[in-house]
Amino acid sequence: MSYARTAANDRITLGFIGLGMMGRGHLGAFLGYQDCQVVALADVVKERLEDSANRVNTQYKSDSANGVATYADYREIIARDDIDAVVIATPDHWHAIPVIQAANAGKDIYCEKPLTQNVVEGRKIVEACTKNKTVFQVGSQQRSEFGGRFRRAVELVRNGRVGKIHTVRIGVGAPNKPCDLPAQEVPEGTDWDFWLGPAPQRPYNEVLCPKGIHSHFPQWRAYREYAGGAVADMGAHHFDIAQWALGMDHTGPVKVEPPKDGSKNGLKLTYANGVEMYHGGPADVTFEGTEGTLMVSRGSIKSNPGSILEEEIGDDEFHVYPSNNHKRNFVDCVKSRKETICPAEIGHRTASICHLTNLGYQLGRPLNWDPKKEQFVRDKEANGYLWRKPRDKWDVI
Repeated sequence: MSYARTAANDRITLGFIGLGMMGRGHLGAFLGYQDCQVVALADVVKERLEDSANRVNTQYKSDSANGVATYADYREIIARDDIDAVVIATPDHWHAIPVIQAANAGKDIYCEKPLTQNVVEGRKIVEACTKNKTVFQVGSQQRSEFGGRFRRAVELVRNGRVGKIHTVRIGVGAPNKPCDLPAQEVPEGTDWDFWLGPAPQRPYNEVLCPKGIHSHFPQWRAYREYAGGAVADMGAHHFDIAQWALGMDHTGPVKVEPPKDGSKNGLKLTYANGVEMYHGGPADVTFEGTEGTLMVSRGSIKSNPGSILEEEIGDDEFHVYPSNNHKRNFVDCVKSRKETICPAEIGHRTASICHLTNLGYQLGRPLNWDPKKEQFVRDKEANGYLWRKPRDKWDVI
């Protein structure tokens, strides 16, 4: 049951699915909100589940018998009618299925980025959220946070202070690659088959799912079977800002051109209006226009000429959606039933750019993309990569 059907003064009840680095970080933030109550946790690693439960019970001064519920199977959270919203911070290959199941169960959703592992998953998520009127937030928090630098950059670009944009450069790392890690023994308390879920069967390796409670970002991110490499890991942030600034939140490029020398940097994405966007650059996001250059990163914003940054944005000019805290924006929208700053369609379109970039490198040849149909033009081979059939028992969406 979503918050829309609860009393206006009730706390929002939350279930957490995935308690790795990002999940535990989100847990700490939501525990600090007086208008939220964490009531359920799920993870496939027993030690992480127990640790997070202790943290929640300490915060709420509850004992284990009367405290937060814990589950090895996230579907038990989704089945509960008393949970308004879920926070999903699983590896990328485990986003689409619980998102769609949660939306169909009437729950609002905060989901980590990148939203999906392939294009078809993304469209299925958008359709489920639209059908169920789901309040949905993708965790591309540069739209809200980091001192407002990215927000400032978007307003400068959208209001013409850099002139007509002709080139964008995205400073993210390598594309994904096939997983070739050696087999290791599965640690006690880890449900490895559940961790794999819809992904292909393969032996355990701690690079993918670290033992116990870890303090680093696991490198499942690098491998094609589970994620989109650095292209998607940080591209879900930086391509997102580029799309926002270009006014392309609901569309995408029309052409994908990997480097002819086979290198894993320098791929070009071209939009229908002629703007060229390159994988690789001196900052997180660089905008090059007829009136100068604007470079923005999490820790800085610079321009050439410097006077661009001195420009004021008038009251009657374009202003971005107001938000300075991404998770707070989600909570407020759960209450108001308004759209979040990064809803499903936007997250899907940004993730799609990451997928197109990875496929360009993987196939090693130019690709023509139709952003309206969300298909490659007359390219059966490339279109075959827009969806990956899940393992049989997880073929549920």
